[in-house]
Amino acid sequence: MNDDSRLNEWFVPKFGPQRFRMFCGMLFLPYTGMCISFVVWGSLITGSTDFERLAILVLIYFVALGIGAHVADNIGSKKIKPWGDLFNKRQSWIIILACLGFSYGLGLYYALLFAPLLVFIGIIEGFFLFAYNFELFKGMFHKNYWFALSWGMLPFLAGFVIQTNTITPVSLFLSLIPFILSYIEIRISRIYKYNKRNSSNSMVTYQYEIFLKLLSIGTISLTLILLFASTILL
Repeated sequence: MNDDSRLNEWFVPKFGPQRFRMFCGMLFLPYTGMCISFVVWGSLITGSTDFERLAILVLIYFVALGIGAHVADNIGSKKIKPWGDLFNKRQSWIIILACLGFSYGLGLYYALLFAPLLVFIGIIEGFFLFAYNFELFKGMFHKNYWFALSWGMLPFLAGFVIQTNTITPVSLFLSLIPFILSYIEIRISRIYKYNKRNSSNSMVTYQYEIFLKLLSIGTISLTLILLFASTILL
């Protein structure tokens, strides 16, 4: 393995076989946790959360974006593969298609039952999964603000829609919060990664790492608190 395998990243487990550690690293679990947190936020602000629907949507996002999108990113990157050859191209496509098949099948079932508007969000998310990770259209959509839209704003709105089948001005306004948080995360993450590879100033790199930890773990912790509070109020 070369240094670009990123096995020394803070979010990679320090235990277990190397392939297990690489797979966990590929999932970027703290950042995936942020995305899932935004799904939860969108559902909770409705004030009448159906937790079965919420759990299904969390599962859909974890499988489609947490696994599928990250595997796509590993083979779609125009630069060196960040996680090496954990999966070959054929295996990667099998995982991607399996994740999308499962997620879209389950999502369509719940959308037709409760929230047809969710279909449109699913189509947009699917577009960004390929356009962003495979840098299609000459990388036009491989930008921080498109990431913030697909990883922050849309998951929040999906959480709201699966409960209400509507998008309101208030939900659009509040979706700017996850948009901004996701934008900050990806922007800092890119700077952190660049510094980690190219800078000799380890203190600066460490400061960026601390910020990413606080942002991701803080977001996830807040979500757990909100979930706990919401169950008490039921």
